[in-house]
Formats: sequence, C-alpha cells, structure tokens
Amino acid sequence: MKASQLAVLLSLGSLLPIAVLAKTPEQSYLESCQRSPEVPVPVAVYSPQVGPEYIGDTVQLEFNVDTDGQPYDFSVKSSPDSALATAVVAAVKRWQFKPALHEGVPVATRVVLPVRIIDGDRLGARYAAN
Repeated sequence: MKASQLAVLLSLGSLLPIAVLAKTPEQSYLESCQRSPEVPVPVAVYSPQVGPEYIGDTVQLEFNVDTDGQPYDFSVKSSPDSALATAVVAAVKRWQFKPALHEGVPVATRVVLPVRIIDGDRLGARYAAN
C-alpha cells in the first residue's frame, strides 16, 4: 500500500475551506478551488510519491507564484521529516498555476500551502480542505 495521494489544505488568501470527493485527488483539488482573481489557481497538480509511514503528516509550505504561473522561492515552514518535505516540495514545484490578477494584470503572489498526506487506497482518492 502506498500513500501516494495527498490532501491539500489551502490557505491562499481569500480561498474558503472546501471538502470535496472526486475521481482523482488532482481533479478534486482543481474543482474545489474558488476562481477568485486575487488568488493563484492551480491548473496542473502533482502528488508526491511517499510511503505509508507518512500518512497523516502535514508539510507547511510557503512559496511565490510568478506572473507566468510558475511556483518558486520555496520555504518549508514545518515538516515532521526532511525526506517528506523534499518529496512534497518536488511535487509542488511541478504544479502550474493560473496567476493571480490585480486590475486584470497578472501579479506574483505569496502562497501558504499546508499539505497533508492521506492514504488514497483506504480513503479513496480525495482532496480535502478544512
């Protein structure tokens, strides 16, 4: 059993907490995002490949999303394990965002992203936010 699915718990400015079931974790997360122009919206999401020992753990990330929707300047604010933090950062670095807009113009935005690892096999493929 692999804990290759994750739950993404967002704190992206004005994003409100949402919990939703979906076909895959990636689809669920993308469908759950509110499309506020002030918030970068992920358009491509990748899950880290980690073992079952990390189920239930959370990695708190901060990073910027540039005007082209690329994440950069990562900082791990908290993690129970450096290997888990490395895997989560590597996955989120692959994400692509629709950048935040200010008066219709793309702007770089700082993002806070707590990532909680869940057992996708046991719980079903889910993304959740609280």
